[in-house]
Amino acid sequence: MSDVHDFQADIDAVQRITAIPSILNVVCDVTGVGFAAVARVTEDRWVTCQVLDNVDFGLRPGDELKVETTLCHQVRQDRREVVIDHVSQDRLYADHHTPRIYGLQSYISVPIILPDGSFFGTLCAMDRAPAKLDNPATIGMLRLFVELIAHHLDSDRALTESRAQLAEERLTAELREQFVAVLGHDLRNPLSAIEAGTRQLLKAPLDERSSQIVGLMRKSVSRMGTLVDNMLDLARGRLGGGIQLETATDETLHAVVEQVVEELRSAHPDRQIIARLDRVGHLSYDRTRIEQLVSNLLGNALTHGAADQPITVMVGIVDGQLEASVCNGGDAIPPHLLDNLFKPFFRAQVRPSQQGLGLGLYIANQIACAHGGTLAVTSTPQETRFTFRMPIALAVTADAGTAPPG
Repeated sequence: MSDVHDFQADIDAVQRITAIPSILNVVCDVTGVGFAAVARVTEDRWVTCQVLDNVDFGLRPGDELKVETTLCHQVRQDRREVVIDHVSQDRLYADHHTPRIYGLQSYISVPIILPDGSFFGTLCAMDRAPAKLDNPATIGMLRLFVELIAHHLDSDRALTESRAQLAEERLTAELREQFVAVLGHDLRNPLSAIEAGTRQLLKAPLDERSSQIVGLMRKSVSRMGTLVDNMLDLARGRLGGGIQLETATDETLHAVVEQVVEELRSAHPDRQIIARLDRVGHLSYDRTRIEQLVSNLLGNALTHGAADQPITVMVGIVDGQLEASVCNGGDAIPPHLLDNLFKPFFRAQVRPSQQGLGLGLYIANQIACAHGGTLAVTSTPQETRFTFRMPIALAVTADAGTAPPG
């Protein structure tokens, strides 16, 4: 047995079919009867979904009749139409209780069968006066109408289910992002405590082995801190608002990039990193975020670039825009992977020793967008190049503390 909510959903679905008022009008005009309706019929309920009442039967959408008093009950059981031209002259229905209860002389009801084979209800028409209904033209017309109605109901149901599934998936995704944000936030405190503890240990006299262990701990804490920061940036970007900037205006962008290069040179003494950094003048940007962008691009080049070929970092003004690029040699990135590089958790070439969540390029792209710029990639057998571009005018006039959504 369907509940009230299910019937209201069925009523709403029928009323969303814009053709039904016209269908009911045509049925009444062609047959000459004064009442036509689409009814939802189950084993124990009969509910009006849409109605045209020119003879004051008094039924409106949502009104209900006792199903056992209707001929639609029989239509549901037999899954065949019932057609009566003149009740008092009909050998089957002259003494039937339904015409007697409702004072009917003419009646037609055609089953609405959905594409999955389930019975929805009926398209019915009736009048207190006789009418010529039992003929192939009229029955054929109503059969075509119920096929149309069934098709629309099936499409509406599929659309409703898709929307419900999409809403559930969005809720699940939002809860997941919130979980990531809370987890990242809560991990900060123990990491800070460990970092502070290792800093204190380094101030005390330690033997060589202990110093090595504390050094390894500090590297692990630093790596974990980067992962937490990336998780929080991911959550902020996905939950709305994008990456927020704290901009300042200065002429030291080249020095900011040079500092990142020196840090990674120290961390990878076996790799050659070439820096070609021009002074680019007075710019407004978020220093910490630009450091993060360059660090992520350099980290990606160190991970995926050929170990025996240099990595080149360049900063300058090109065609009126700030342009910063990181280039490395090695195998070209397959074309089918290029479109996915800036998606979160994407890792094009995963090796057993490869670390990280696959968020570096995603975060870098979000930072570029937050600065009103772009991050692009080109890859050939000779070179893979990631290029950050930012309009100079926008960079100089950026409003501190705000960022376009990423």
